[in-house]
Amino acid sequence: MMLYPAMKDLLEKVPSRYELVNVVACQARRIAREAEMAGEPLDEKPVSIAIQAVADGKLEKKTEEPEQAEL
Repeated sequence: MMLYPAMKDLLEKVPSRYELVNVVACQARRIAREAEMAGEPLDEKPVSIAIQAVADGKLEKKTEEPEQAEL
């Protein structure tokens, strides 16, 4: 079974698997939260959208400040 995008292609955008997982997870949470707040259904899973963004070069590793917990 072939996966797309290939892991080696994703690792060209983000240098390590650990960082890739963190970048994708943070973006997927952001996508899901924004869709929920807007009341819009997603055609794809948030993780799939985030992985595709990394593959397309739209999303790169960046240092982000931790989000504050909502009360």
